[in-house]
Amino acid sequence: MIILIATNNKGKKNEISALFEGVPFELCFPADLGIDKDVDETGSTYAENAALKAETLCQLSGLVTLADDTGLEVAALDGRPGLHSKRYVPTTDATDADRRAKLLAELADKPSPWLARFVCSVAVAAPGVPTCLFEGEVQGEIITRESGDFGFGYDRIFWIPQVGRTLADLPMPEKNHISHRAVAVNKAIQYLLR
Repeated sequence: MIILIATNNKGKKNEISALFEGVPFELCFPADLGIDKDVDETGSTYAENAALKAETLCQLSGLVTLADDTGLEVAALDGRPGLHSKRYVPTTDATDADRRAKLLAELADKPSPWLARFVCSVAVAAPGVPTCLFEGEVQGEIITRESGDFGFGYDRIFWIPQVGRTLADLPMPEKNHISHRAVAVNKAIQYLLR
């Protein structure tokens, strides 16, 4: 079976590809099929956004399609950036570093520790079949000193007390045992195998 992974994000592609290692599916990505569709994330939840992406690319490709939507929720910021984690700095050329800097600036006058969690919703859409949704999360806290050479996004400032490191400190095999995306994607893989 060919599974279309509905992302062009290099970090997500690497993580999801690693999770599918040893699973009897062939993965492809939108660029492999000449699909250049940027789906507007107009949903009010991660699950709605993941379903929008999966269903849109499933319709365009005719393939079973997996998509995710992920956000960082910081308690001291009332759950922000949340659904807007990717668009936290509202300019088209904003970098991950820009988003981390804005987050830390907003937290500067808040008492720490800054408890946070990453949340991920994964949707699997297939022709003629209802879309299925899977959830994952990982708890941690935001720190001011960046650490780690792995990961992307906010990973360098997301500290996980249970392992004593940031998400960006964890090589792929370790990250894919505990991350929010790994939990949700592994649930989706079990569904696909059934």
